[in-house]
Amino acid sequence: MKYLFYFLLITLNLSTSCNHSEGQSGHDSDKQIYDVVFRGNTAGTYEKWKTDDNSYEYYYAYADRGRGPDNSEKITLNEQNYIIDQSITGVNYRKSKVDERFTSSGTSASWMNTMEESEGSFDGSKLYFRHTGSPAIYEILAQLLLNSDNKKVDLFPDGQAALTKKIPLNLSDGNSLDLLMIKGLGMNPSYVWMKGSQMVARIAGNLHIVKKELSPLRIEMKKLQDEIEDEYLIEIADEVSHEINEVVIQNVNVFTPDGTILNKQDVWIQEEKITRINPTNNNSISDDVKVIDGSEKTLLPGMFDMHTHNTKFRGLLHLAGGVTSVRDLANNKQLKDLAAQFNENEILGPRIVTFCGIIDGPGEFANQRNVVEDLEEGLAEIEDYKRLGYEQIKIYSSIKPEWVLPLTEKAHELGMRVSGHIPAYMTATQAINQGFNEIQHINMLFLNFLSDTIDTRTPLRHTMPAKHGADLDMKSKEYNDFVNLLKSKDILVDPTVAIFENMYVSRKGEASPTYDPIIKRLPLMNQRGYYSGGLEKEGENVARYKDSFEKMLDVINDLYERGIAIVPGTDGLPGFLYHRELELYERSGIPASEVLKLATIKSAEITGVSDSYGSIEVGKQADLILIDGNPVENISDIRKVEWAMKGAYLYNAKELYKAMGIKHFK
Repeated sequence: MKYLFYFLLITLNLSTSCNHSEGQSGHDSDKQIYDVVFRGNTAGTYEKWKTDDNSYEYYYAYADRGRGPDNSEKITLNEQNYIIDQSITGVNYRKSKVDERFTSSGTSASWMNTMEESEGSFDGSKLYFRHTGSPAIYEILAQLLLNSDNKKVDLFPDGQAALTKKIPLNLSDGNSLDLLMIKGLGMNPSYVWMKGSQMVARIAGNLHIVKKELSPLRIEMKKLQDEIEDEYLIEIADEVSHEINEVVIQNVNVFTPDGTILNKQDVWIQEEKITRINPTNNNSISDDVKVIDGSEKTLLPGMFDMHTHNTKFRGLLHLAGGVTSVRDLANNKQLKDLAAQFNENEILGPRIVTFCGIIDGPGEFANQRNVVEDLEEGLAEIEDYKRLGYEQIKIYSSIKPEWVLPLTEKAHELGMRVSGHIPAYMTATQAINQGFNEIQHINMLFLNFLSDTIDTRTPLRHTMPAKHGADLDMKSKEYNDFVNLLKSKDILVDPTVAIFENMYVSRKGEASPTYDPIIKRLPLMNQRGYYSGGLEKEGENVARYKDSFEKMLDVINDLYERGIAIVPGTDGLPGFLYHRELELYERSGIPASEVLKLATIKSAEITGVSDSYGSIEVGKQADLILIDGNPVENISDIRKVEWAMKGAYLYNAKELYKAMGIKHFK
């Protein structure tokens, strides 16, 4: 099976490479080439060249552990520099087919993409913004914004982009560039580096697209952009942080540590701690105490997202969604600096209560955050993470099976937990018996019942459970022996099941059920990814993948009923995806009150912070959230967060969402 997979993969790569080369013959002399750098390593290329007076072609591809886009694009512009004809073919990040088209006449346009196939009035003065494609659209938009009198450009068929800042910057080699901050495309500003009218770089998180001759200056450019991004986020923190000292939340229904609701209580807070909880009974309140009316609402402890990868831009979403504490399950070694910014309220974000380092082995599918070439280097990395104050190590898919035991022994010797993906050509049973303390992602459990010959570095780790998960016999000896192993070894399971709903159940061109409740609240560009359909599926696989997802929910409920520790985490869009994770746990059969305990007190206990956080009790820290409704009766009310309180500050969700261009639930 694996040899067939590699043959097909090699054939596909050769075919793509040949097509790319053939499509560009005759244009090498005026071709402009950019390096695509992902997580610090050169991972692909972006190329553009002119084919006619107002027509251009582009090629864009990069690799990320068997994933990554690979597409060709053609664009024709009118005299005002707006797109009047566009086609994009290839595959998107998840290797699903892309065939997007936009065509126009003098008065109308038609378009086809993953969301829709439609037509409408079009006079050539708005910019069609593609769904999946090359960075070309950012250069075109930047040129239009720079030439616009009001520094705004209307998007087609809906939306508007605005040039918020144009910042001149000088690089160490003498290059003078402009960094543009553009708002209106997504939750956070987009940044484009320009030299005159030409885009020379686009840096977005871990993905950097830099003109080849400027690649040696990429780190310098990233540092300059980081400082500007920080200034922007610091401004937001100043605007939406409401400092509190002494507060009483009056007449509120309180979620208790045992999962019940205590109605009509006054909760008193002073200097970040809960000082009193008593029934509302016309308590005398002095004028210098801030009063918050909690009538008909529910007060919960701040929730814990137990699977995150934090960035400075994601913190607002966590707080707006009621998440005040998180585990970070793999990041760079500068994470402590970001955590300090969160804790000091310099940049908004949750408390990071668990720091988990990552180790992966070499190869084309390696997770590029931290790759080691041999066992000795891996052992040294564990010691380095311990020195930095990390509590946990995450082992990834490219680690060689024979390294697992010595790596886990080293981590345990240093008092660290071990978790992760199951390395390629191992089973979960083997990993547990060699020292794993927990397993990330529900698909890794399902792979345990398929084979130890599956290369879990590749997308097979997703497609194999999708195709065969429905067949899992939960009454079989093999399954029950495995569950008994989980229990006897006290293994924690981190399912992140909502991401598999999106992968297995969503259909291309339809709103993903995972995100459907909130899609219309998001900025237009963020909406588009939730129509892509997840894994490719057609014919009988549509129903089969859905059945496999339902079996995942059955397993989650069974694990809970049998006393296996499970924790709610996202590994994706903060806040919104977390709410969906909780809804799916309840749908699996876990009572809503127990789901909320998993999200609060149970997670606080697992992370070792329950003395201070995770429940509403006198003497504990006042990390709290106010819900407009009762999630014990209706788990989906968890989406109706009015505010979050963390440390000395209160944050109104409506203000946080507004800062990101997201509509509030009301």
